[in-house]
Amino acid sequence: MYEGAIQDLIDELGRLPGVGPKSAQRIAFHVLSADPADVNRLATALRKVKELVRFCTTCFNVAESEQCRVCRDPRRTNEVLCVVEEPKDVVAIERTGEFRGRYHVLGGAINPLEGIGPDNLRIRELLLRLGTGEVKELILATDPNTEGEATATYLALMVKPMGIAVTRLASGLPVGGDLEYADEITLGRAFEGRRAV
Repeated sequence: MYEGAIQDLIDELGRLPGVGPKSAQRIAFHVLSADPADVNRLATALRKVKELVRFCTTCFNVAESEQCRVCRDPRRTNEVLCVVEEPKDVVAIERTGEFRGRYHVLGGAINPLEGIGPDNLRIRELLLRLGTGEVKELILATDPNTEGEATATYLALMVKPMGIAVTRLASGLPVGGDLEYADEITLGRAFEGRRAV
């Protein structure tokens, strides 16, 4: 335990996701020994992100204006909508360069143990977007875990009666992985999602 400002910094850093007590302490002491100009740049970046960044009014991705870069892009198709849990998922998909449709960010996944139900996500807004009739395919790109699967199943049940094709991202073995290290669920999904060569 330290006293005063350094302990306050360690405590605040420890509240960040993925930052444990030891990491928080290492970061705090790095900040303490860093050049003041570097620390000021970090503080400025933190203030700017809180002042300037908001959620896109259309898809709920992060944006610095009313709409995000993807929603403003006229070259993208409105017929395919990809549903993801968080804005970081949009970035991951965009890095592939494979998807040219639009996104909808739910803001999480259904997780009853943490008190997160369908009403806590942006599902109502998704259904409004689908109600326009523009979307022909809905891609469910939620995480391949229990919460993501529950969310995808719930959405599929809600959307099927609308006559929109509902697809799910394939999941399975990573490139460069060894079969002997794959868990049963991953290996099972790889068999389910196999395709002709």
